[in-house]
Amino acid sequence: MTKIYVMESCPDCTQVKQLYGNNPEYELIDIGQQARSLKEFLALRDSHPAFEKVRKRGNIGIPCFVKKDGTIIISLKHYDADQAEAGRLVESYAEGAACNLDGTGC
Repeated sequence: MTKIYVMESCPDCTQVKQLYGNNPEYELIDIGQQARSLKEFLALRDSHPAFEKVRKRGNIGIPCFVKKDGTIIISLKHYDADQAEAGRLVESYAEGAACNLDGTGC
């Protein structure tokens, strides 16, 4: 099962939740709902090399997909392979601009 880290207040996560929320192949983990989920995500974010650019830019790194094999994908735009399998489109996805302090997105 692919884990997807999201947050209710993140505009970039809205589309992800709509696309994957009812699919049993995916586990949506809202990091804003429980401290345990937030700690789990932060441990991953602070230690995994996939987040190097995210950390340097001061971004959060959500939505974040962690596939069964451990592969980490930090953007829905780069997750279109599984999107195609699910028969869903990514075309309507637009990154939000509210998560960073400077208004440049999550």
